[in-house]
Amino acid sequence: MRVLVTGADGFVGRYVLSALRAAGHDVVACHRSGAKIPSWSVGSIEWRPLELGEAASVAQAAAGGFDGVLHLAALSSGSAARRDPGLAWDVNAAGTARVVEALAQGRSKESPGPVVVVVSSGEVYGSTGRQPIDEAMPARPVSPYAASKLGAEEAARETARRTGLRVIIARPFAHTGAGQLPDFVAPAFARRLRAARAAGERTVSTGNLEPVRDFLDVRDVARAYAGLLVSGVPGETYNIARGEGVTLRDLFNRLAALIGVEVEPVPDPALVRTADIPYLVGNAAKLAAATGWSPQIPLDQMLRDLTHAETD
Repeated sequence: MRVLVTGADGFVGRYVLSALRAAGHDVVACHRSGAKIPSWSVGSIEWRPLELGEAASVAQAAAGGFDGVLHLAALSSGSAARRDPGLAWDVNAAGTARVVEALAQGRSKESPGPVVVVVSSGEVYGSTGRQPIDEAMPARPVSPYAASKLGAEEAARETARRTGLRVIIARPFAHTGAGQLPDFVAPAFARRLRAARAAGERTVSTGNLEPVRDFLDVRDVARAYAGLLVSGVPGETYNIARGEGVTLRDLFNRLAALIGVEVEPVPDPALVRTADIPYLVGNAAKLAAATGWSPQIPLDQMLRDLTHAETD
């Protein structure tokens, strides 16, 4: 397949490029102005600039024939979205609307156009109780980030209904790995724990540690995206999840043990979300049935790899 990847210069995008290349796909990657491009990709991958807020830039990036498109580009930080909800909507919802419209307009009468996987988030479900969430559950977002992602989904679905563009929605649950910014919980914990060990401190500031989350390794998520491009059914929505919950307290303690520091977590009101989801665990049976995907990297290995990367 010839595949266009937006947001290829981001955390997940770099793993996706590796997964797609390993599967034998011809990849065209999009990056923001000034972004660092992986040195290994120079010469083997075509790179194009993309600014989601500029219709002309989107049209130029989407030009040409593609068999598949993976739309990753987004404002992915929940904290950044809370600081500027309007920006989250501009990038995630309006940006997605521009991308799918450009792809729909670029279709020829002889071709159905590419399969477009739009990456959303498991956070769109909001608070649903204490059971693993499947795709039949209604979306009830409780954060600017999740609301903007649901807006992106709706923009893609509307375009699909109006134009026939073949759209698949992917809803990944929490994932981490080497290279993720400390805006996200696992690398944030790792950074604070290392700082505490270096300073000889006995406490570490945290937010609420009681929420339960479903963590995947980013490499497993990248494989899931690659599988959906080939085997996903247009018009469908797929969760990407391990299906196992872990409290943030347990995550903190596991990372502390790996880093080799004994500290007490101390709640910091500045780090507590105003509307945190108590339990967010996904059911990915639908994805497994469609693509044969299952997570390959255990939670403990994911955390070991994350902590080792922090020291490289």
